[in-house]
Amino acid sequence: MTRPDHVLAVLRRNPDLVRLAAGSFDFDLDRAEHVEDVRLASGAPLKAVAGDDTGGTYFICADGAVLYASSEGEAGLIGASMDEALEILFGLPGWHDYTELDLAADDEALEAVFNRTEDEIRHSYGPELDADRSMMLSGLGLRELSRRELLHRLQESLLRTEPEFLLLNADEGCAYALLDRLRRPPLWQAVLAPGRTDLARMRADRTCWGAIAGDPVRRATVLRAAQYDRQPADLQLLRILLLQEVRRGPTEELRLAAVLVALHGESQDHALLWSLRETDPDFHFLLSAFPDSPRALTQWAADFDDSSYGQDPHDESDLTWTALARRQGQTEMARAALIRILDDTGPRDAALLGSLANELKALGDLGQAIRARRLHASLQDDADKRGAALVDLASL
Repeated sequence: MTRPDHVLAVLRRNPDLVRLAAGSFDFDLDRAEHVEDVRLASGAPLKAVAGDDTGGTYFICADGAVLYASSEGEAGLIGASMDEALEILFGLPGWHDYTELDLAADDEALEAVFNRTEDEIRHSYGPELDADRSMMLSGLGLRELSRRELLHRLQESLLRTEPEFLLLNADEGCAYALLDRLRRPPLWQAVLAPGRTDLARMRADRTCWGAIAGDPVRRATVLRAAQYDRQPADLQLLRILLLQEVRRGPTEELRLAAVLVALHGESQDHALLWSLRETDPDFHFLLSAFPDSPRALTQWAADFDDSSYGQDPHDESDLTWTALARRQGQTEMARAALIRILDDTGPRDAALLGSLANELKALGDLGQAIRARRLHASLQDDADKRGAALVDLASL
């Protein structure tokens, strides 16, 4: 693939192609200025290179990918490179109407949609659309691909928009909405994937137990995987995970491990958990209402499971998954999800705003943490709580 600026340099040197691009294909090099200041949430560089007659703007990202931002606050990646983006723009004029077309539809149905849109363009800009397209592609050394293939590439790019290419209003820090409504996997699925892999390894090979259980992040992720995929034969590996987690202190993962072990109802596990609880006040608080008798161990674990854990990852708070993503080093995934949550948080969610401020601070995004803490402080009616929130805001 050519350098991102090469195809644009060729285009700029040819006034006829510049005119055609701005006309039939609404890619105007003279409109390379967006309606407001924007930036990527990741902090990666962004360069505006063209615009359209609706006020939308095309940007080149650091890796050469092309991001489109509308004047209505929507954004999406439309190509892995400028070459690919222009192949889509010239091969699919009217591409804005295709972001949610069903790729499983038959060729006849898709062609009907494409032809209807292009007939409207011919009516507005002239009947020479096909000739203009051929001239643009050949003049810039681009490929002429089937419209189905171009649609596939467009939607594939759109699905890559987040987390790496999340666009923000530079002044307020709010995120642009997605340009499409394509279905995406939930956050928990990506975060849980390495844990599921490690859980399968532990079940198949005991020699890997030490390496996995000894790593705090892998251990936390595999515990979550075991929460949602429970098997009777897992008790021994759960004990190993529990004993390793004890070394970290009274963590949420320790309580989860304790519950998963206790659900098996073994008296030796009751004795272990009882001793932990009695020797450390923090463990005592963590394992609240722990039963005196081994006979009640399973019921205690089941009650805890029902109130705090369960077996459906959809029911878990997104903040659990953002925190785990952060620990895994999936920084942009965590950042994008936290910013989306913050944008959707209202005045009734004061506690959530406090948690978001803490998570964003832990992530290292002080700008977004300040935004969350400022909102959190403004909602505090109690003077002491407001003062504490303002002190934290000042520290940020």
